Amino acid sequence: MAPSEDAAVKVPRHVTTTHRPIGFWLRLVDRLINEQFEHVLSDFDVTRQQWEILNILSPGPGSLDRLNHELAPFFDSIDGGCAAEHVAGLIDRGWVDVAFEYYELTGAGAVKHAELHRVVAKTRSAAVAELDDDDYAT
Repeated sequence: MAPSEDAAVKVPRHVTTTHRPIGFWLRLVDRLINEQFEHVLSDFDVTRQQWEILNILSPGPGSLDRLNHELAPFFDSIDGGCAAEHVAGLIDRGWVDVAFEYYELTGAGAVKHAELHRVVAKTRSAAVAELDDDDYAT
């Protein structure tokens, strides 16, 4: 499937610019960015966790313990989660292989990761396109 052409993060119309605490704005921006990435990744039928697994394994093999540790921020704090359920879909597609309890990208997985990386980089750039360097740093 082709990636979404509209990669910019947009603030919903119902959000007003009245004075709100910084926590409101941080949560709003975080949610909007996450929704945009979920949308972009869904064009490739890849979850956020699967995208992170591809990133983790891109430099080289990794164990399930490593995947679980690095994916912990992407798991629901109430329901938890496990990398095994997400890596299984990548194995089924032939993008990841497992040998001796270590997971690694296949050739097809490396190609897909590179393709997704380009799309995600474009999305990230679009999300901050209107910010100058000082505003971004702030």
